[in-house]
Amino acid sequence: MPTAAPEEAHSFEVFQHYERLQWKVSELGLENVRRDLVDPAYISLVKGVVMGEATSLPGLHGFLSEFDDDYDCSAFVAVWAYQELQHHYAFRAWLKAVDVHIDQARIEALREPYERGITPSATLATNVISEIIVNTAYRALSAWVREPILSDLFLRASRDEAGHAREFLYYLKRRLNQHPEELTSVLERVHFYATSSRLNHPVGVYKHQLVEEMRGYETVDDVIDVYLRFSPPDEQDRLQAKLRRALGSAIGRDLTRNSDIRQALADSMA
Repeated sequence: MPTAAPEEAHSFEVFQHYERLQWKVSELGLENVRRDLVDPAYISLVKGVVMGEATSLPGLHGFLSEFDDDYDCSAFVAVWAYQELQHHYAFRAWLKAVDVHIDQARIEALREPYERGITPSATLATNVISEIIVNTAYRALSAWVREPILSDLFLRASRDEAGHAREFLYYLKRRLNQHPEELTSVLERVHFYATSSRLNHPVGVYKHQLVEEMRGYETVDDVIDVYLRFSPPDEQDRLQAKLRRALGSAIGRDLTRNSDIRQALADSMA
């Protein structure tokens, strides 16, 4: 049975909002890239971004399969996937503008759908985490890079990712209201990503690190490493605190401390 009546279709509101904010790659002015301001480090950085954004297609496949009974969420995911694919092609277009080639065979190696999550709620929570991490990293990278077209592109993508995080949170809250038995799986995700000594990105964990063809090539993990290198020493702690706050709001609990997560896990399993 569908999980939302047509008159409650949140995706319709999201579509209208996104349509007003939608930007085009043709607006970036790629013909005006300042080659004199392109640091060699930017090339590896953007290649990692391109590979990370390339996984929206397997993400779409997985979502449509896992949420086959939820038209509303699936409709949102279709809009999300278009924007993520736009990011992939926009960053790829920037690389082309500076005469850098992307190995298409690496892209093809990433196309298999993600495996189903332990629960649909866990899948949604993982995407909340993914979007918050890249939103934060892209915004910081926008201020860090000196080439203006690339800076603008990072800022545009960051804004999109903020919207994606907000909507995935909406669908996570709704899912947990309907399926409270899936709470434990969400808390396990929070514990893994918000308490780790390394800032892990879900694309790295579930895709790049598992695909043999990606070994020795730039990945989303390289993007995170660059972001953390120029950030303040406490940046990872601040970002993980942001993850705890966001997901705590979805489940209605204060997850400020790691011990709060462990207590919530114990309570949910009890």
